[in-house]
Amino acid sequence: MFWLQPFIAAFTGWFTTWIAIFMLFHPREPKRFLGITIQGIFPKRQKQFAAKLGAVVAKELIHFDDIIDKLKDPQQLSAVNPVIESHIDTFLRVRLQEKIPVISMFIGESTIGQLKEGMMEEINTLLPQVIAKYADGLSQKVDIEKMVTDKVSNFSSDKLEEILAMVMKKEFRFVELIGGVLGFAIGVIQLLLALI
Repeated sequence: MFWLQPFIAAFTGWFTTWIAIFMLFHPREPKRFLGITIQGIFPKRQKQFAAKLGAVVAKELIHFDDIIDKLKDPQQLSAVNPVIESHIDTFLRVRLQEKIPVISMFIGESTIGQLKEGMMEEINTLLPQVIAKYADGLSQKVDIEKMVTDKVSNFSSDKLEEILAMVMKKEFRFVELIGGVLGFAIGVIQLLLALI
């Protein structure tokens, strides 16, 4: 029975570590026990956690300038050119002639081509300016920090636990394993000290 000491200590080390990780999330609601209120760290501090995360995301991760730069990127804009060009072509060939039937007598294929080319040049000049103006107005109306803070604050405790466990599952297992290994090592030391 004496030789079981390292294994009992390993189990104790693993179990206490598991309890500590469990208590990060549980109990979800405050519980009174022997005059002490107990609640899991994340449920208790969810609002503070949400506020800190919101601040970090807004200051360090997402900047409207980066988003605007991506939106105004010539490659991104050229990707929408075929859609715009197709729409202009349909407008000049079909809708314009439906609205003003007499116009079909005055514009032929070459005129349609010239009009389309001129309109595309104007759109390619105008589009970055419109996007910049729109994004500037949007940046003043959208508060990323508040959005993230509100979203995380409103997560259910289950959802928060699920997200954190998904992200840190390996780390939690590693910490549990370390608790067991340290417990085993302490058990071996106690066994050796008892044999001396």
